[in-house]
Amino acid sequence: MQKSGHSAKICAVERAMNDIGDYVGTDIQIAWLPNLDDLMKGYARNFRPGIGGPPVNVALAIEVASIDHISEANMEYTMTVFLRQSWRDKRLSYNHTNKTLGLDSRFVDKLWLPDTFIVNAKSAWFHDVTVENKLIRLQPDGVILYSIRITSTVACDMDLTKYPMDEQECMLDLESYGYSSEDIVYYWSESQEQIHGLDKLELSQFTITSYKFTTDMMNFKSAGQFPRLSLHFHLRRNRGVYIIQSYVPSILLVAMSWVSFWISQSAVPARVSLGITTVLTMTTLMVSARSSLPRASAIKALDVYFWICYVFVFAALVEYAFAHFNADYARKQKTKIKERKPNTESLMKNGKQAMVLFSVSVTGVNPGLAISNRQHRTQRINTGPHGTGEVEKGKTERKQQSNLEKKRGLKSIFKPIDTDTIDIYARVVFPAAFAAVNVIYWIAYTM
Repeated sequence: MQKSGHSAKICAVERAMNDIGDYVGTDIQIAWLPNLDDLMKGYARNFRPGIGGPPVNVALAIEVASIDHISEANMEYTMTVFLRQSWRDKRLSYNHTNKTLGLDSRFVDKLWLPDTFIVNAKSAWFHDVTVENKLIRLQPDGVILYSIRITSTVACDMDLTKYPMDEQECMLDLESYGYSSEDIVYYWSESQEQIHGLDKLELSQFTITSYKFTTDMMNFKSAGQFPRLSLHFHLRRNRGVYIIQSYVPSILLVAMSWVSFWISQSAVPARVSLGITTVLTMTTLMVSARSSLPRASAIKALDVYFWICYVFVFAALVEYAFAHFNADYARKQKTKIKERKPNTESLMKNGKQAMVLFSVSVTGVNPGLAISNRQHRTQRINTGPHGTGEVEKGKTERKQQSNLEKKRGLKSIFKPIDTDTIDIYARVVFPAAFAAVNVIYWIAYTM
């Protein structure tokens, strides 16, 4: 049963193919079809329609098939469009019928075509799978509709100062290469109120916010005036990817550097390794993010944020170095003070005894008598007439006290700060300063 059904299908296909072959092989005359050979008699494709008269009006329309790639590094984008051009050539008008003829794409080679080109294109190519993607239609009054599918890589000047919070405006400029405004005039088709297909496009990095059509007249001193049609479309960059890949890791690295403020000062390897790791990781993140961008002189918003984070990470490392220096300096000062006290006391005792013994040995006087006479003389000086000894003694004491106060003032200025106090201040100052800088940054680049 299966074999018989399969053979029946094969026979049906063969009969259909034979019927098509019989239809193609016969010479069928269709009465309403114009004779193309008669239309093309005396047709000169090298001359524009109505040469020597008014310029040819060419209506343009664009349908966007896709925007494949937008490159900031090369400042270009790749777009596939259906470019439709329409003009009137009275030499091809016919009155056999009022029906429009759809012609083979190879018939284009016999017609005069506007020499439209993309002004800001870096490269472009036509599609020819499975045949050349061209459409040609001829109306009875000689109006020709010519449509072609083009993929072009077009230059787009970008201002990356606010990258990745930037908005770009790219253009597609169409112009006649050889015909000036005296021979050809371009205008946007009346049906081109909106770009078909553009509202359905979904780009990975951008969102098309708006677009507009413009018509300009370009003046060239050596060639004359040339009409130019331009399509402007505005692109807004999608920031979600950059927030996840660049901003959030940077913020986490800065917060990670603050962990060292809660680690003990004595844990030198832990704090140093944490600080160096965050600095090196921040450097790697900066280099990797800049690899996909052009080497432009303009400072980008992302660069500014990276440097802000880098400064905070590096400042956290410097904070530990400063705190450790203060701790080491205070420890050395305490050690010096402890060593200085017993030495000065012993020197004073030994010095007094040596002076007394030396004076006794020189004069040959009884030591007890010499000491008592000395005390008696000092008392007489202090209690002498008008108290001159006490006055002099008060002056010297006041001078010594003022000198001591000056020294204490200088020492208080350069007095090392307690290490725990430095870390306590850093725990508050660093997050507050980073939050304030973030507020200023986001307001400056998003407003």
